[in-house]
Amino acid sequence: MASKEEIRSSHRAKRSALPPAAQDAAAAGIARYGLEWASGQARGRQGIFAVYLGVGAEPPTLPLLTALTVAGHRVLLPVCEPDISLSWVYWTPQSGFVRSRYAPIQEPVGERHSTAVMRDATAVILPATAVDFSGNRIGQGGGYYDKFLAALAAMSPASGEVSDAVALPTAAVVYDTEVLPAGSIPAESFDRKVDVALTPGGIIRLG
Repeated sequence: MASKEEIRSSHRAKRSALPPAAQDAAAAGIARYGLEWASGQARGRQGIFAVYLGVGAEPPTLPLLTALTVAGHRVLLPVCEPDISLSWVYWTPQSGFVRSRYAPIQEPVGERHSTAVMRDATAVILPATAVDFSGNRIGQGGGYYDKFLAALAAMSPASGEVSDAVALPTAAVVYDTEVLPAGSIPAESFDRKVDVALTPGGIIRLG
């Protein structure tokens, strides 16, 4: 079995070789299927979705962010904080971005909210460099989402009833070729499985 770093490096190299036209086509598919999945999670209501802005060779997500807001949903984007933590900012198409101090990403300008804001969220759409059919995910290697998902799993809802811990649906955005056979990705104790892969070609159930 290849290591996480070997898989991550291989997929990053393939992403970097994609021509702009392929990225544009991927962006359209991700927006279409991402909105479809999000609408299903919201069940006809206005949802709140934690998403992220794909940068560089990552699968593009800006059209998805726009599609979600046009459909009436609210979007939260991450901001990297010290100690490998994330805070969250509500985003609109009018929001500005600045370069992160801690990671190679663009971050939204605005009021920052702690993980507690997820008590009102509908679902999480998160970055990945690969997933497998077991639901295992390889991220960017920074550890931010591992820590965030662990905090989310440990957080109780606004009611304070620990037995009803927050369990938000999760979708990882990858290219179609980055969905690997079950058991392809090494799983560690701190890893959190994801529910679906969101790809330019559709929605793939995992686990």
